[in-house]
Amino acid sequence: MSPLLHPDRLFPADPSARAVARRLYGEVEALPIVSPHGHTDPRWYARNAPFPDPAKLFVVPDHYVFRMLYSQGIPLEKLGVPRSDGGETEQDGRAIWRLFAANYHLFRGTPTRLWLDHAFATLFGLGERLCAENADVTYDLIAGKLEQDAFRPRALFERFNIEVIATTESPLDDLAAHAEIRDSGWSGRVVTAYRPDPVVDPEFEGFSANLARFGELTGEDTFSWSGYLEAHRRRRAFFKTYGATSTDHGHPTAATFDLPREEAQALFRRVTGNAPVSAGDAELFRGQMLTEMARMSLEDGLVMQIHPGAVRNHNGQVFARYGRDKGADIPSPTEYVRALKPLLDRFGNAPELTLILFTLDETTYARELAPLAGHYPALRLGPAWWFHDSPEGMKRFRAMTTETAGFYNTVGFNDDTRAFPSIPARHDVARRIDCGFLAELVTEHRLDEDEAVEVARDLAYGLAKKAYRL
Repeated sequence: MSPLLHPDRLFPADPSARAVARRLYGEVEALPIVSPHGHTDPRWYARNAPFPDPAKLFVVPDHYVFRMLYSQGIPLEKLGVPRSDGGETEQDGRAIWRLFAANYHLFRGTPTRLWLDHAFATLFGLGERLCAENADVTYDLIAGKLEQDAFRPRALFERFNIEVIATTESPLDDLAAHAEIRDSGWSGRVVTAYRPDPVVDPEFEGFSANLARFGELTGEDTFSWSGYLEAHRRRRAFFKTYGATSTDHGHPTAATFDLPREEAQALFRRVTGNAPVSAGDAELFRGQMLTEMARMSLEDGLVMQIHPGAVRNHNGQVFARYGRDKGADIPSPTEYVRALKPLLDRFGNAPELTLILFTLDETTYARELAPLAGHYPALRLGPAWWFHDSPEGMKRFRAMTTETAGFYNTVGFNDDTRAFPSIPARHDVARRIDCGFLAELVTEHRLDEDEAVEVARDLAYGLAKKAYRL
């Protein structure tokens, strides 16, 4: 074991609970990884090209990394983050790595530090903490290994014991990379997921042009209500041919609506017309589309995921200069009980629908989400997401949801990664935290150890596979 990784990391400090956690972890440590919600690039698996250099593997694609450095005044250009206008950014991987290493102390106490140290130790054999003094040595060591076939994406996929991984694509994506994967004959299972935000959010940049392109791809009149809905059905079916089992919706709120057809048609005409779309109509349309998507999921079997409550692209200057997903999506208070009621009134009692709820507002776990998921057959809870896919966030999630929703109204662990090497690290953290939580139940005589073994295996593997129909 590398000095970077203590064998008892994240286990309870109490010796008796720690001993149980060790035994439980031994039952799940080697289970395959099911990764049903992620943002890795499907071109990695399609082309199986070597990763260019350590910086482009660990720093440039990962907003968990560069947002922390940016918060300390380091320009994103110096970290190699591409600019929307194609402007100049640092291209020297060694220079980026030196800057990253010199500021590695910024990650102390964060989950990112856990993930990075895990990857450094298990993948590349690093035995000491990254710092300015060893930046060049570690860069050369990692770069040398990245040149080997054993460190290409498909080999790492197999080494990580990934059974299935889902990427996330827009309806406007041609899924060419997924076609390459399928046609290559490689046995790794990489599926897509349907993320329709660009064509369901009237406030999404280029919404009208997106609808036009949507029509071109589907052969439907996407400026008529019926044609627009049919275009979604066609595109969802197309995504299913590339393995999709889920849809994903990143709305500002959890609001849903169930308008009569005539009112929905009038709303659609307003949001697709020439006049500016009001904030109220944009919210109404997004909420109506969640209900329409639930209806379609009952038709085609795709699992729904809703990720509300992020004020997306909060930093306007960063958004203008670098585009979306640059670490400036900020949590905001999110209400679920009234917001979801129109959709749940229509479809919440349908056990054949699976609607997975996530939140960035932890205050809703015990008050709203667990009671909802503990009642409605259609609902399941996604685990701690993004800001809370951390040791303390995972503990809070289990503590605040288990009493009311139990374990089996949750869906195990979803990694929200963009940096490929952090996938096994994230799953390892989740498995250790869940084993620690279960160990405390065992030592408090609230759960027998044989039951805890079953639950640990379900949380690590079985629940995600079942919920996402994988």
